[in-house]
Amino acid sequence: MSDEDLPGRLARNLRTLRETRGATQVQLAKLAGVPRATWAHLESGAANPTLSVLHRVAGALQVSLEELLARPKASARHYPRQSLLVRQRGAALLRKLLPDPLPGMEFDRLELPARARITGVPHTPGTREYLACESGTLALIASGERFVLEVGDVVVFRGDQKHSYENPGTRTAVGYSVVLLTPSV
Repeated sequence: MSDEDLPGRLARNLRTLRETRGATQVQLAKLAGVPRATWAHLESGAANPTLSVLHRVAGALQVSLEELLARPKASARHYPRQSLLVRQRGAALLRKLLPDPLPGMEFDRLELPARARITGVPHTPGTREYLACESGTLALIASGERFVLEVGDVVVFRGDQKHSYENPGTRTAVGYSVVLLTPSV
């Protein structure tokens, strides 16, 4: 951490922390027991505050001194394709779209080779499932009814019934499955 980075980093962190809290410079300066002009000077990046001022500012924001001076944390995290869970089910390849589970939801990318078919697993009663076709042609068979999806089509169905997915085409089809689970009792 070089010294010349500190004033600018402090200024960015202060602005971000203040704006996140929806507070004004006046409000936080009062909480910290410093003049508003001092707060504005800190946020300008031109200040060279004492440790005492930093301590009061950190207290007003309810953060540590380290957080005031730290490099900003990344607001995003990249997950390479190979880091996402992939499972083979019959001829199909199912890849989780999200690296972290969301309670009550499942998001999968379905890759189905030409002329392949897989059986879906019925979920708990009340579950809704959405199937969207990204490329190729997909067919959903749910309780004996057949729905053919072309690129961009979506079908919504009860996920608690017998269902299967099929690729009637001559090239690999890709679709996305979103399942809204109902809690089991």
